[in-house]
Amino acid sequence: MPVLRETEFRGDIVWLGMVPSGGSIRAVARDQLELGFHGIRGERHEGENRPSCVRVKNLYQRDTEIRNVRQLTILSVEDLALIAADMGLDRVDPVYLGASIVVRGIPDFTFVPPSSRLQGPDGVTLTVDMENRPCVLPGREIEQDHSGYGPKFKTAAENRRGITAWVERPGHLRLGDSLRLFVPDQRAWNGEA
Repeated sequence: MPVLRETEFRGDIVWLGMVPSGGSIRAVARDQLELGFHGIRGERHEGENRPSCVRVKNLYQRDTEIRNVRQLTILSVEDLALIAADMGLDRVDPVYLGASIVVRGIPDFTFVPPSSRLQGPDGVTLTVDMENRPCVLPGREIEQDHSGYGPKFKTAAENRRGITAWVERPGHLRLGDSLRLFVPDQRAWNGEA
């Protein structure tokens, strides 16, 4: 009995990018990505390990070496449209958000369960870490090109910022590829047990 159940949902890849190491989180659009166990070569979030950050400050002192489960930032077209509408923009370019992948077709994408898998045509498999909470960095990037709109990002992106993920099986992704969604086959956690 498999512990991951394939769903009927597919995420069609409509945008790919990478954030060069150093500097801002502004991504550079790509037609394809080669993904290794380290993530994307030359990318800001590349590496099998990483220094801990504010997101895990209740677990580790800052800069403690930990496993890198934040190699990729994945968003949905649907969530980006809602963010843009709430900000009063026609659209929010994934470049500003440090995006690696933007998909279309998976509902409630930001809340895909942790440990779910997204699998590409050649077998490349991405493991979902968790929801990517909004921060001020994308707002700063937006503000550079759309004065007055950057401060609106964090509130507009609440519950819509997509997910972080890591490479479980290396491979390639191209624009137009479809990612199959597998979710853990378990009941929801009940913390009152």
